[in-house]
Amino acid sequence: MPRPSDAPPPLLTPQDLEVFPVERAETNPARWYHDPAFLTLERDAVFGRTWQHVAHASQLREPGDHVTATVAGKPVIVVRAGGGGLHGFYNVCRHRGGPLALRDGHADVLKCRYHGWTYRLDGMLRGVPHFNRTELFDKRDYGLVPVRAAVWQGLVFVRLDDGPEPVETFLTGVADRLGPTRLDALRFTGRVDYEARCNWKVYVDNYLEGYHVPHVHPELYSLYDFQAYRTEIHDWYSLQVGPLSGKDTPYGVSQGEALYYFVFPNMMLNILPGRLQSNVVVPLGPDRCRIEFRYCYADTDSDAARRVIDDDARFSDAVQAEDIEICERVQEGLESGIYDRGRFSADMETGVHHFQSLLRQAFRRHLFP
Repeated sequence: MPRPSDAPPPLLTPQDLEVFPVERAETNPARWYHDPAFLTLERDAVFGRTWQHVAHASQLREPGDHVTATVAGKPVIVVRAGGGGLHGFYNVCRHRGGPLALRDGHADVLKCRYHGWTYRLDGMLRGVPHFNRTELFDKRDYGLVPVRAAVWQGLVFVRLDDGPEPVETFLTGVADRLGPTRLDALRFTGRVDYEARCNWKVYVDNYLEGYHVPHVHPELYSLYDFQAYRTEIHDWYSLQVGPLSGKDTPYGVSQGEALYYFVFPNMMLNILPGRLQSNVVVPLGPDRCRIEFRYCYADTDSDAARRVIDDDARFSDAVQAEDIEICERVQEGLESGIYDRGRFSADMETGVHHFQSLLRQAFRRHLFP
């Protein structure tokens, strides 16, 4: 048995997790962005303990409509049941762990893709092929394992742990800020996934500030009045407000404000009149992530609407290519050994500081309860 002096140093100490005001704070260390141990810590301390956005309710209109997702490394499925309610389950058959669905879709029953066990939409086991001679087996003992599901403004969330906070706790004040805009009145038009060779936090950090926009996104920069660009900090989310410059935009509007919400730990809501783009950043490894884009619009049928949707998608592709390229270069810098910690611009990076502080607090709650 190793002596205490031979034990490896702890991953983090309470001193590592202190939070300071943005004017005096340092950025989180580079090691947090490439050490595989942090991926495990984040799974347990962050993703397994927060509400995770998985769909828009318009994707789940009819009984049997379902969506699949991976949350904290675990497969989940959300299905619209016959009574109209939403049910969340682990996407894992109780026989030998097979999947109930491989992708979003519709089914009258949930059927394991491995051996054909079938479940009702409420999760109860219904059909068990070739089990006539199996003894002491009661189907009532083998229903699907439930996962909590909730809906806010048409956005569907799941949560793996039994934390008491409802999803509304993390979105307090957002509906008031949106005024007459109702996200649940929008219709889902499609999803696009991007993969980036960077840690998920690199992508989030990048999203949370407009500091880089003039240097990385010249076309995007021209659409906003950046002198009036501002960031608002709330308990569990931050809001970047981008006043539109009045020039033609791919969004179908040129006046008003673009609202960019970031909800801890990994959800973005990009909102303009008649349009929602929700992004979820999913870790795939210490240096890889997937960004899931879901698009919803008020008008999806008219010719003018289709042009806006197509233009929006092309513009988003271009912006994402720029973001991914710079994030991948930042990942190289973080892994280089040249860089450890930096400082924040108290004018431009309050959103980044807020996110990094919430991450420290989540680690502290998990490691030092």
